[in-house]
Amino acid sequence: MNASIGRKIARCPRLPGQVADLIWDRLVDEAHEAIGAEPQFATMLYASVLDHASFEEALIHRLVHRVEHPDMPAPALLHAFREALVADAGIGPAIRADIQAVLERDPACTRYLEPLLYFKGFHALGLHRLAHWLWQQGRQDFALYLQGRISEMLQVDMHPAVTIGRGLFFDHATGIVIGETAVIEDNVSILQSVTLGGSGTQAVDRHPKIRKGVLIGSGAKLIGNIEIGEGAWVGAGSVVIDSVPPHRTVAGVPARIIGKAGSAEPGRAMNQIFFDVGL
Repeated sequence: MNASIGRKIARCPRLPGQVADLIWDRLVDEAHEAIGAEPQFATMLYASVLDHASFEEALIHRLVHRVEHPDMPAPALLHAFREALVADAGIGPAIRADIQAVLERDPACTRYLEPLLYFKGFHALGLHRLAHWLWQQGRQDFALYLQGRISEMLQVDMHPAVTIGRGLFFDHATGIVIGETAVIEDNVSILQSVTLGGSGTQAVDRHPKIRKGVLIGSGAKLIGNIEIGEGAWVGAGSVVIDSVPPHRTVAGVPARIIGKAGSAEPGRAMNQIFFDVGL
């Protein structure tokens, strides 16, 4: 039996005025509960959660584990992640919003532990945040290398130049393709086999702009420099080649407006059954 089994991590007392880290505290509790239920997972859970001092450290170790390779070993990736987290104070809060989105929007998810350990959509977003930071620093080869590894290992192919907001949710996250000049704002949910693709071969602004609170159903293809307005809903299997007004539902091939979106933020409501969405 691994010597770490049964070891407890003592919680450090917080200083007066120090903000409680509710996500991290819950993750630690969930890891201990998981070990109690399945002792054979103790080695993984200590390596992934309990041997670390913060949510960010646990997360970056798990992400590195997903994509490390002899061409880019773990120490180099860990150094880059830590550098990014220090340089860009927005990365940590954005990743926290992403994990909260999984827990709120995925009925199959009951613990923070699940996306941290297992969900490739959450992992792909975290890794993209590093790749995007590297791209912005002019470290394009490193960023493109990460894009390739994310695509190979997690089946999400997103160019490192893509700008993304907070609270994103990639449900199932198999076969998602997002091109270079795309923009995805806060609280957007995207299901499997979605393409945000370009039109033409010229190096211009050629990919969709997805505004806040949008829901994009499985298999949808959005092509060109179009805008999907705030709170819109794109039905599964749709082919969208024109901009979509805010708070409207589109569906079909080619997609057309079929009614209202049914909620202020379909990307958070996750209701994917068509109902009376009259104009």
